Order: sequence, then structure tokens, then C-alpha cells
Amino acid sequence: MRANQEIITLDEAGTLAGLFQARIRKSPERVAYRYFDPKQECWCDSTWAEMGHETARWQAAMRQEGLKPGDRVGIMMGNCREWVMFDQAALGLGLISVPLFYNDRGGNVAYIAEAAGIKLLVIQGREQWQSLQPVRDELTTIHRIVSLESLDGSQHDDRIRHLEEWLPEDADEYRVVDGLDPHQLCSIVYTSGTTGHPKGVMLSHHNILSNTQEAHQTTTILEDDILLSFLPLSHMLERTGGYYLPMMVGIRVAYARSILLLAEDLLTIRPTFMISVPRIYERIYARIEEGLAEKPPMLRRLFKMAVDVGWTRFNYQQKRGHWSPSLLLWPLLDRLVAVKIRDKLGGRLRIAISGGAPLPTEIARTFLALGVPILQGYGLTETSPVLAVNRLDDNLPESVGKALPGTELKVAEDGELLARGSAVMLGFWDNPAETRRVIDQDGWLHTGDVARIDNEGHVHITGRIKDIIVLANGEKVSPADMEIAIAMDALFEQVLIIGEARPFLAALIVPEQTHWRNIAEGLELDPDDPASLRDPRVQEQVAHRISEQLREFPGYAQVRRAVLLGEAWSVENGYLTPTLKTKRKLIIEHYQEQIREIYNGH
Repeated sequence: MRANQEIITLDEAGTLAGLFQARIRKSPERVAYRYFDPKQECWCDSTWAEMGHETARWQAAMRQEGLKPGDRVGIMMGNCREWVMFDQAALGLGLISVPLFYNDRGGNVAYIAEAAGIKLLVIQGREQWQSLQPVRDELTTIHRIVSLESLDGSQHDDRIRHLEEWLPEDADEYRVVDGLDPHQLCSIVYTSGTTGHPKGVMLSHHNILSNTQEAHQTTTILEDDILLSFLPLSHMLERTGGYYLPMMVGIRVAYARSILLLAEDLLTIRPTFMISVPRIYERIYARIEEGLAEKPPMLRRLFKMAVDVGWTRFNYQQKRGHWSPSLLLWPLLDRLVAVKIRDKLGGRLRIAISGGAPLPTEIARTFLALGVPILQGYGLTETSPVLAVNRLDDNLPESVGKALPGTELKVAEDGELLARGSAVMLGFWDNPAETRRVIDQDGWLHTGDVARIDNEGHVHITGRIKDIIVLANGEKVSPADMEIAIAMDALFEQVLIIGEARPFLAALIVPEQTHWRNIAEGLELDPDDPASLRDPRVQEQVAHRISEQLREFPGYAQVRRAVLLGEAWSVENGYLTPTLKTKRKLIIEHYQEQIREIYNGH
């Protein structure tokens, strides 16, 4: 396979709209996107020329709405070609796109729409429309709502239009307004904050384009690469890495049908490149562990041997370990074990980015040992978003890699990681005070993350400044490290450590349903009865399993009480952000009664 020769440079693109225009001009007949058409029940392709023609129709429709440069327009859809059409149509007209999580709650959408002054909102269909029903009267700035899918019973809202009715039958070619400044605001991205209302991050064309180019410089993209897109495009990691980057280098993007069908889509698309949050890798790892538990001891030992030898091989290839005679076994172990795991991911994966949250080192090591090239990275919405990433030939899985070329990183005296570079945001929308708090006079953005940078330049994120728990005795604990460790036990689906200003640490835990049912039925308990979660025998098992996972932690970093909860935390009920981060403050507030019982009498 050959290195890609169709890369569009930052100077050639100028703006994100210029990037799209240059791509259409450079490779009009090349396949841009692959998507599943439910009507035809098959996968279909779109070329760049077709994308340009369809996007021109979107621009014509937006002009008919009387939208002017600087107006804000919102999109609330899942990943699809139409997401790109909307975004590029808006960018080319000088509009400011405001992406919304496709499954967000109506209240959050209403807040963002009002705060940003959104005039046009494009939604996927019935699910999004239903979520907006309770807040329809609060969407005062929105003059038009366009639905990709037909909506029956739109309750006589004059603003609603079906996409095919809204779009003109034809239009001139895709255009970019004259005088579009690369440094002007092009998108407001509301951070999926873990506390309080989200803040609107203002990003320019240059912010995002420079980050895209720097990210590209960290790895080699081949002309036949294909990326499977499934993280929400409302999240900057997928938007930059899974949308603008493929456009810059000219590779295909396939849109997964859904997370539920991801396993099937991996086998169908056979991607060479994908971007994910750790939760996806954790679920795959958990399924591997569950499968092994049912295998004979000999096969479990064979798997362990494959991981041990594969890890030795990985370190030797990374020039961090010596050659070992055990490596002579790798071709056999690869055929018997490793290739079967890689085949479940399509069998061709060259680059697997993990970002958005810490990836447990044990999981990363297992996949790397089996030949799955996971590269952990790090960034923030405020930095467009990538700041650091591991490289294929310099991959230290316990780190988030080295800074991107052109990006400066340093650690402040209090341990906070600071960042400076062309990808750092313009500021927060309508919030200059918060902008001044986060970006200092020298241009350093304060990330809020505690980190260290080793002698070779690898960045190690060790916690959040605000998330550090200080116990009543003054001991400081990073809850994230403990939560990751506890969640390595397959029984524990979600974990939140508490204990600020308390005498000891406790945990709120959502059990994984299959394992919970097995334990409950084994104790002759009804798994659907909330009282079963509080049974003393269950509590004893839970306490033992937690202590096993935390045995390497210091004595003060131990969980003395745990509460099992019957309701999972999700994006839908508001306890997870769209990137699956836990909203600690909201969860703690919701479970105040249970927390009081934990510490009652202590």
C-alpha cells in the first residue's frame, strides 16, 4: 500500500470550507463516504463530486432562510453524510455551526439554543423531536427546524420542515463566501461538562485546521485507508479526527449504523483506522474475559502465553526490550490466539485511537500484545481537541504520548498541565471572565488536569485538580485511578468514589446486569428486587471483590463501604456526558440520602 499523495495542506485549504472545496477539486470521483441505506438494505458510496453537489443544495436552502454570515445554526443528528453537508454548507456561507449531541435532553438543547442564539436547527427525526416537545416554547430564537426523517403529527409547529421538502431540487456548485477569514469564529462547541451548564467553546477555522494538520503529522495515512466513524460528530475528537482529517488526506469514511451493530459493521467495513473512547475497548475486553472464563484451563493458559509473548514482542519492536527466545513462539500463538481477536475488529486495523478518558493500562497492554495498534491520546474541546498522542513507533501505553508538533505543553508548579499553540480556542462564547480564568496573559491554557512529562517527552495524566478527594485526615486521593481499578472486575459496570472531607472512602456502584443476575440467583435472591442489592451476603462479596482490585493501593485509599444501585448512569438520564464521562456532582447530589446512610454514625 502506498502513502497518500492527495494531502491538502493548511495553506492550500485556508479555511474548513476551503478544505472541502479543494478536496472536491482534487479528487471528484474518489469515494468520500460509505453509508447504509435502510430503504435499499445495502451499503452505498458517495463521491466527493456528489457531496459537493448535495451540499450546494443545502447552501441554497440556507440562503432562502435569510441566514447571514455570523448567524448560528445547530445540528442534532447522528453521524451521517448529511452531517457533513450541513456543516460544510454553513461554513461556506460564513455561518457558525453549533453541534448538539444527537440524543441530548430537551432542556440542555433549549439552554444551548438560547445561549448561542441558534436560528436554524436540523434534527434526525422523531426521537429528537419528542425530546424537544417539553421545551418547544423555550426555543424562541429558532425560526426553522428541519428533520432528516419525515415527522407525522408535528403538532402544528409551523417551523418544521422535512429535509426533502426544504431542499431545492437543484443548485449551483458549492461556494465559499468572499473574504472568509481563517481566524474568525466558525463553530461554537458546548463542552459536555461534568458539572453545571456547558460552556460554549469558540473555535476558528485555523484552530481546527492547524490541529488537523498537526495530528496528521504524527502518523502515516495510506491511500486505501478507511475509517469507521461511530463516536458522535458533536464531539471534537470525532469531528477533527474522523471528519476533517480524512478530508484533508483524502481517505474514505464509513458511518457505522449504531453502537449496537458495531460488531457487525467492523466485520463488514473492515476498517484500517478508527477512533474510540475507552469504554468500547473495555467492553470488548470484558467479553474476551467472559469467554475465557468458560474455556478449559489449557486454553486460558494459551491465551495468557500469547499476551505475555506478544507484550515481549511489542516492547522489542518499540526498542524498549530485548529479544527473547520466547518470540520464536509468536507465529504459532498469533495464529492460534491473536489473529482471532484482530479478526473481530475486521482484521485490517492499523490505527486505533483511544481518547476522551483514561484507558486502563492492563487493557491497552492486552490489545497491544495481541497486535491491535491502540494509540492513546489526550486533548480538550478547548484545544480543537488534540494536544498529545502516542505514535506507532513510540507507543507508551501508560502515557498519552508526546505533544503534537507545534503544540507546547508544560507542567505548572501545582502540577497542572498547561498548553499553548494555534489550536487553543478563541475563548468561551459570551463569557469573557471564564476565558480570562482559563487562558492566562501569556496564552497558556490551563487544562485542569494534573500531569507529569517524563524525560522523553511522554505526557502522563495523573488526575483532575478539582477531582482530588481530600479525606478528613488530610490524605489526598485521585478517585479516577481507583474507579478504573475497581471497574476491572466484570461485576462492576460503573463506579464513583466519594469521601470528600469524610473519615473514609466509599463507592457508588452500578453492577453489570448479567453478572449481577448470576450472583443474585446463586444466593437465591430476586435480581429485580432492589432489596437484593442490600443483602448482607451480596455486600460481603462486593467488599471482597473491591478490596482485591485495590490491593496495590495505599492503606488510606481503600473503600470501606459500597452501595449497589439499580439504575445505570446514562446520557439519557443526564448522569453521563455524551463522551461517557461521569457527572460526579449530579450523581452525588442525586444519591445524598444513600450517602448520608453510609456515613451515619461515623
